[in-house]
Amino acid sequence: MGNVTVIGAQWGDEGKGKVIDWLADRADIVVRFQGGNNAGHTIVVGNSTYKFALLPSGVVQGKLSIIGNGVVVDPWALLEEIERVRAQGLTINPQVLVLADNACLVLPLHRDLDSAREARAGAGRIGTTGRGIGPAYEDKVGRRAIRFCDLGDEAALKAKIERLLAHHEPLRRGLDLPEVTAEALLALLREVAPKVAPYAQPAWRVLGAAIGAGRRVLFEGAQATMLDVDHGTYPYVTSSNTVAGQAAAGAGVGPAAGGYVLGIVKAYATRVGEGPFPSELTDETGERLGQRGNEFGTNTGRKRRCGWFDSVLVRQSVAISGIQGIVLTKLDVLDGFETLKICTGYRVGDRTLDYLPAGLSEQAAVQPIYEEMEGWTHATRGVRSWRELPAAAVNYVRKIEALIGAQVAVVSTSPERDDIIMIRDPFGK
Repeated sequence: MGNVTVIGAQWGDEGKGKVIDWLADRADIVVRFQGGNNAGHTIVVGNSTYKFALLPSGVVQGKLSIIGNGVVVDPWALLEEIERVRAQGLTINPQVLVLADNACLVLPLHRDLDSAREARAGAGRIGTTGRGIGPAYEDKVGRRAIRFCDLGDEAALKAKIERLLAHHEPLRRGLDLPEVTAEALLALLREVAPKVAPYAQPAWRVLGAAIGAGRRVLFEGAQATMLDVDHGTYPYVTSSNTVAGQAAAGAGVGPAAGGYVLGIVKAYATRVGEGPFPSELTDETGERLGQRGNEFGTNTGRKRRCGWFDSVLVRQSVAISGIQGIVLTKLDVLDGFETLKICTGYRVGDRTLDYLPAGLSEQAAVQPIYEEMEGWTHATRGVRSWRELPAAAVNYVRKIEALIGAQVAVVSTSPERDDIIMIRDPFGK
């Protein structure tokens, strides 16, 4: 029995929240290792629906949950989220939640910059959530970010604020944003510091000790491979590495600690925001998928673009992240379709490709090559046994396995926690 790393293998919104919650029952610790509050997870437990943006999904089951150093954290959003889920009956305290003290803060000035840039970009906008995640990562790699460990050292904090504002002031003037003074920012940080301080500690030490003691760890990714800043549809990507390899750097562990890599994919494809989407459907079928799948963003409420399953992209994700098993979610959304299509290749001009090219112009020119399959009329919603699936649904799953080069370990047949068909337990139990 080892650890498990869970990542999205499409463009996000694949249902990672439910899967991570289900796996958390088999784990001792859940670690979030990248992203910010721009990525949401929804977990349905009975009559309760929990929506997370920063909190690791393990808090639902009271498991030790760690926000790693690879995450950029808006402390005000985090505190708001903690209060919201407490009101739903969850216990959040320093015994349940650990916040890496070397994680970087997302500040109000990051949100300002994010929104102003998108507004100015016009047709060239990337489609960010406006939550300040990109600018926060820019400051992190620019070595001018404020980290949680800085909040308890006011002398150092003042110097860091001056350095930070020296970069942001000309940007704000160029975007017609009001001035932010060092005094105002310091006052904000003084006010929030004692509220987050109880959670902040060297998370890498906590995690290292737990792994050394043989405790099972679930590493929780946000977004997905095709939004990775290096490997995704750049520049229409997020600002962090979302691939499985980031689990080590973003949590503060060695690369072997990630264990079994589990990729989450929908039985079809969706994307939020701008950017290439080779198998997108802008017709009645796309609308039907969106309505049946309730395809609206957890955090933003934005409508998701929908399309047929793209095996080319998922196969690429399998290769880049070393995915060993797949969780196929929302199979039930395809109930009642007379025929289904799977994208098996691309045409770009007179060329046929079995991968998504890196260049933006080529990505935009990609035309999908489809293989048609028989659909099924018998409902799969809520099915928990492989034997109960319609033959056409079984054929669809097996076809996906053959095309992507990875075994389907789990099939999810509804948003409910226990509506799962487990073919292989990722933890090996």
